[in-house]
Amino acid sequence: MASGLTERLRGLVNVFWREAAKFGVVGLIAFVIDLGGFNLLFYGPLEGRLATSRLISGAVATTVAWIGNRLWTFRHRQKRAAHHEALLFFVVNGLGLLVSTGYLNATHDWLHMTSRLAVNVNTIIGIAIATLMRFWAYRKFVFVGENLGDQESTAPTSSRDA
Repeated sequence: MASGLTERLRGLVNVFWREAAKFGVVGLIAFVIDLGGFNLLFYGPLEGRLATSRLISGAVATTVAWIGNRLWTFRHRQKRAAHHEALLFFVVNGLGLLVSTGYLNATHDWLHMTSRLAVNVNTIIGIAIATLMRFWAYRKFVFVGENLGDQESTAPTSSRDA
């Protein structure tokens, strides 16, 4: 019985770290799109329009993140209908985007941190805060259901397992 419990715990930890690593890769790609898009917009055609630039870049990054997380990070979980999962995903990301945009606006408008460096550092901090919230919410509300196992974790690991 203890052996079964140990194996189950090991499996749960393994799945968690694999999900976290994949979430990080997808997140890094979305982060580059988000921060790059924000800078292109805020210091380009939408100059001075902080919230608008942030919301547009965040919406594009969110779309990329949903595709990556659905098709790769959480592919091993039993899925809901795509439209239902997408709705939950975009609601969670909308809340995250409000958190990160609110943080950026507060530092920019109330603390007068308006230099290009300060804006980018505070954008990164806001994204990081929202990312922690999103990872928890994805696991809890969006990509829920029975863990059906990951193809990578079902391969034999030694000759005695084969």
